[in-house]
Amino acid sequence: KQWYQRRVAITAGEYKSYLSLTMAAVKQLNPKAEVARAAQALDLNISAAMGLQDVLRTNLGPKGTMKMLVSGAGDIKITKDGNVLLHEMQIQHPTASLIARVATAQDDITGDGTTSNVLIIGELLKQAKVYIGDGLHPRVAAEGFDLAKKKALAVLEEMAVEKTSRDDLVNVARTSLRTKVKGQVAELLTEIIVDAVLAIKKPDQPIDLHMVEIMSMEHKTEMDTKLVKGLVMDHGARHPDMPKKVTDAFILTCNVSLEYEKSEVNSGFFYKSAEEREKLVKAERAFTDEKVRQIIELKRQVVGDSDKGFVVINQKGIDPNSLDMLAREGIVGLRRAKRRNMERIVLACGGTAVNSFDDITPESLGHAGLFYEHVLGDDKYSFIEECDNPQSVTILIKGPNKHTITQIKDAVRDGLRAVKNAIDDGRVVAGAGAFEVAIYQALQEFKTEVKGKARLGVEAFAEAMLIIPKCLAQNAGHDAQDCLVRLLQEYKGTDKPVGLDLVSGEAMLPMEAGVFDNYCVKKQLLNSCTVISSNLLIVDEVMRAGMSSLKG
Repeated sequence: KQWYQRRVAITAGEYKSYLSLTMAAVKQLNPKAEVARAAQALDLNISAAMGLQDVLRTNLGPKGTMKMLVSGAGDIKITKDGNVLLHEMQIQHPTASLIARVATAQDDITGDGTTSNVLIIGELLKQAKVYIGDGLHPRVAAEGFDLAKKKALAVLEEMAVEKTSRDDLVNVARTSLRTKVKGQVAELLTEIIVDAVLAIKKPDQPIDLHMVEIMSMEHKTEMDTKLVKGLVMDHGARHPDMPKKVTDAFILTCNVSLEYEKSEVNSGFFYKSAEEREKLVKAERAFTDEKVRQIIELKRQVVGDSDKGFVVINQKGIDPNSLDMLAREGIVGLRRAKRRNMERIVLACGGTAVNSFDDITPESLGHAGLFYEHVLGDDKYSFIEECDNPQSVTILIKGPNKHTITQIKDAVRDGLRAVKNAIDDGRVVAGAGAFEVAIYQALQEFKTEVKGKARLGVEAFAEAMLIIPKCLAQNAGHDAQDCLVRLLQEYKGTDKPVGLDLVSGEAMLPMEAGVFDNYCVKKQLLNSCTVISSNLLIVDEVMRAGMSSLKG
């Protein structure tokens, strides 16, 4: 028979000699290599996961605390957003860095759940460590995790409730935003975000959140943040005689150069007199002037003698002579508009973006009820408002300083994703720790059906899920054990999901209180946390070459 079909009995002494040979082989390849094996490698991974968990556990939930990040240049960032923290922190430990990348990938995919991801991975490894210390093989624990994950996903499907009305979306947004910013600001942003997403939503088409422009002004307070059902651009007209405010305005969106351009080939002009030079200059200028005259003719055609306004927004340049011609006709001209705004203007105001004036018609024009310019210090902002049926909107964030604006920006992005997820999923899950409590109870019953030592892995998974309600209670200033016992008792007495009221520390019904979590966030959490923690458990050797220490 072939050698791989034989059964070979290996004694403990032979196994140790085999490991020493492996180490010797690594050392031959790289004398500077450092190797951590078996229990040492496991401890290395578990301690890294628990260390990262300890950093982020106080951030969880509406009552979580803030972290202040100071860069090498002295820049300060105050946040409780797990995604921002993991991106900004310099993590040296390889295992902690891996977990951080998995958690930030969770945010990239679903827009939320970063902190929960880190907490659950850390707790899964922590609970598994107890059983592995008693002799359970890591591979068996990983198998138990896999069984528990499948059961947890089944519980998720049972708990998911179809909710897609505007009030439900408001509750989803509020639940997400309250974990990022203070309650008063969260209430304001909730309505703004839901209205923004519903405005850009098209039937039977995926929601494109890029059609929600997020603009910021360092001005007034965060409570002055508002939704503009139109567009706000961070530049204004470039001619002093152009009107600063026009009503009932036609909007021409174009991508045509309205400035003098040199020829693309090297050429020279030779003239004998000043008159000939003037003639040549006029001929060059006539090419650009003709395009401006086409705009002026269109304006006269559609506006006539009325008081209606006319605005030209050009992606390319408009030179001073062209601006002067437009200003004399009372036309507002904006040049060098950002490329991303060209599509948004058309969606907000209607019409089409033109690349040539040769076949321009009144049908190409959009319409806005109000266009005005706002000057703030040295900065100019142009507002296009009162659009008929805007399919692109702007969230205008205001705040007294950069810290506040950055914090609100991060919260708004997460809130937009939360509402989009709720619409895409068509269903939501009970929040406030109710989902995790339900999984714990379901797994306690399920483990009796599991044979062998894998049942201990299921037990560890069930215990790990309780880290979410525990942290929510601790961060709200309540006793974690008391709250947990209350939740489990209440859940046994009812068939409805039971969550934690962070104000009183008592049990509550999240579905009635309007505390909803995204279905896709919970699903992604269960999958990614189980895979990563299982992979880290079955690592029995960590090798690092050329570095000074395994602890980084």
